[in-house]
Amino acid sequence: MLSRIWSGFFFVAFISALIQWLVFDQVLVFEQIVNAIFDMSKVTVDIAIGLIGVLSFWLGMMKIAEHAGIIDKLAQIISPLFTRLMPGVPKGHPAIGSMTMNLSANFLGLDNAATPLGLKAMQDLQSLNTNKNTATNAQILFLVLNTSSVTLFPITVFVYRAQQGALNPTDVFVPILLATTASTLAGLFAVAFVQKIKLYQQTVMLYLSAGIALIGGVAAYFATLSADLLAQQSSLMGNLLIFSTLISFIFFALKRQVNVYDSFIEGAKQGFETSIKLIPYLLAMLCAIGVFRASGALDLIVEAIRTVVTYFNADTRFVDALPTAFMNPLSGSGARAMMIETMSTHGADSFAGRLASIVQGSTETTFYVLAVYFGSVGIRYSRHALACGLIADFAGISAAIGVCYWFFG
Repeated sequence: MLSRIWSGFFFVAFISALIQWLVFDQVLVFEQIVNAIFDMSKVTVDIAIGLIGVLSFWLGMMKIAEHAGIIDKLAQIISPLFTRLMPGVPKGHPAIGSMTMNLSANFLGLDNAATPLGLKAMQDLQSLNTNKNTATNAQILFLVLNTSSVTLFPITVFVYRAQQGALNPTDVFVPILLATTASTLAGLFAVAFVQKIKLYQQTVMLYLSAGIALIGGVAAYFATLSADLLAQQSSLMGNLLIFSTLISFIFFALKRQVNVYDSFIEGAKQGFETSIKLIPYLLAMLCAIGVFRASGALDLIVEAIRTVVTYFNADTRFVDALPTAFMNPLSGSGARAMMIETMSTHGADSFAGRLASIVQGSTETTFYVLAVYFGSVGIRYSRHALACGLIADFAGISAAIGVCYWFFG
């Protein structure tokens, strides 16, 4: 599946480039494609190098937490849920604690912490994998939950909206929460359908109900705050929680007479090795996406949709935000650029500007996460991971369009 899609990016880009050249007289299109390959090759190395420090640090801290027994405690608390969603993961396995911490970091919008924690969780899950180059059911579910995970504080979206002159940068807070919740549930349901997981079990329903109640309660509270207070309190909560977590790791490790320095070094070495291992996988995916974008294929798809919508006399305002929606599963930086361009062209408080912001906050970058997480453990056959991830993306984008019309239509 992944091999065909990767090849498809290049073939579609070539066909699109021919159309741009022969029909629209874009004589520089092939130059732009070749430049995109070189640019993405450089970006790949920049990303990998940028990951070395943060990944090494977080894996070092995770090793301290592991030796302190904290990961085991987390695993015991959340085991009843994960053992039902992931029957292949034994009760109390370290992977459960790692996954819990990763999903918690995603929930709080702590991207820098979420990625290394997610890679650690994927490595823990790989230790249970008997076929090392093929993704297990548990790894697929974890990846899909990552690409669609609920994000409570999309601070970067608020910052970009403020920079673009939005009167109330956080007026998309609740719509983003609704859209990202829809994408998470859709991803979970898609994987459950394929893997025949019974979600109506009492334990699963109890955890899901508690999670939805927590999200709803926090959303209701933060929806009452002003833009300045929301940004201030969300930033304070996130940073306080993350540093308090690190302090607790060290405290409990020292209490159990763990050599925290040696433990940190042991984990940090794994972070360096993992970062280097990621480069070929990132290079393959980012170059394919860069070629696809530079060929103008995305613009052709958007204009084709606009033509169809216009033919049926439907409202076309949402079409102007579709570049962000289509780019979001492919490239995080590309989606951000599309969002800013949409707000700059149509206005931050326009329908398209708000919709682009909601879409940007609704899901993660599916292809990037797939390349990084599976690449870190050498998985080549992703099975149904990509399809389920894209279903979550589609649900998130559809929900974003729906709630944007509901709140701002």
